[in-house]
Amino acid sequence: MNVELSQSSLSGTARAPSSKSYTHRAILAAGYSGGALVYDPLVSADTKATMRAVEAFGGDVTDTGEVLEIGGFDGKPQTPADVIDCANSGTTMRLVSGTTALVDGITVLTGDSSLRSRPQGPMLSAVEQLDGRAESSRGNGKAPLVMKGPVSGGTVSIPGDVSSQYISALLMAGALTEDGINVELETELKSAPYVDITLELLADFGVEAEKDGRSFRVPGGQFYEPSDGEYHVPGDFSSISYLLAAGAVAAKEDEDVRIRGAYPSAQGDTLIVDVLERMGADVNWNRNDGVLTVRRSSLSGVEVDVGDTPDLLPTVAVLGAVADGETKIVNCEHVRYKETDRVAVMASELSKLGAVVEEEEDELTIRGEESDLTGAVVEGYGDHRIVMSLTVAGLVADGTTTVADAEHVDVSFPNFFEVLYDLGAEVER
Repeated sequence: MNVELSQSSLSGTARAPSSKSYTHRAILAAGYSGGALVYDPLVSADTKATMRAVEAFGGDVTDTGEVLEIGGFDGKPQTPADVIDCANSGTTMRLVSGTTALVDGITVLTGDSSLRSRPQGPMLSAVEQLDGRAESSRGNGKAPLVMKGPVSGGTVSIPGDVSSQYISALLMAGALTEDGINVELETELKSAPYVDITLELLADFGVEAEKDGRSFRVPGGQFYEPSDGEYHVPGDFSSISYLLAAGAVAAKEDEDVRIRGAYPSAQGDTLIVDVLERMGADVNWNRNDGVLTVRRSSLSGVEVDVGDTPDLLPTVAVLGAVADGETKIVNCEHVRYKETDRVAVMASELSKLGAVVEEEEDELTIRGEESDLTGAVVEGYGDHRIVMSLTVAGLVADGTTTVADAEHVDVSFPNFFEVLYDLGAEVER
């Protein structure tokens, strides 16, 4: 699906979708439990993949439209009757690869062509270190993955700069092993706030885990029991970033764009508020009410380290193309291993729109003072975050911007275009 956008002026109030990261973890945690209710979930293509995985392991998921009623497998996942298709959801594959290590049988995990191109080697190594079976069917460290347990626990050593999701997977599954799991990191942890999200959620489900420098520990023999049998998912700051950016570059003169559901949490992507403030945006965050207010502002380039917040790179790149001066995004090599190489893709597609961009292995520099955004046809590469960030650029580019693969917003923000339209965006599908 293609979406066409023209220069627009926005105002009004929007509600942020719920957090995809928390939703994934809550669904799996509820599956690990005897059963739980998950309120305010983000129901999207990615989180549906995690729901299917929970059902494959013997759980049951019912979406009432208001809450997910999840019947858990009580810490004892069954051998799946079929291959588990994780579709395009890397989070699903990485989190449930931990679940497979608890299964007394063989589990096969696969996904679409994009997911099958992404590295999974550190998790395979971790399961093997725990004396489980973990193989890539093609012998290249990528899906399809063939996994077998059960493991009793132990100590694993893995790199921390490929994906934090391996650590989250091991901690979530480790609580259900006999001996617990210690995770020792060989390198600096990237995307650390996502592990903080996992630790926060585990505590909400009554599971004890801790970190100490480059070490993480979860004792075994625990149970997943959320307070009152329910869990409430907070708003998603990765998605909020697009709405905030849209308001900062395209709000009507002297009018606000307000975003509800923006409550504080362990999400690293709350950094977008700080980035916008440093760029000179008129943004206010009422944390008690969960409301962000932003006005169109004259922005100036800044340096942003995305080592812990890789999902913000596309948003910050677009802001840099509109800002005066130079915006430098650093510590971003790991962002090349997402749904697509987001560093290269943003350099390519922003250049089509007239931005002056310089790409290096671990840096992306956008020279806003030399950029003049003009409508063009840009590719979404089947990546929801690329589609949404380029849509924000289309709100300020001269002429018409066409964004291809726009249907992929279903992964994390299914009603993204409806929300923009309600704010006043000129958007046609």
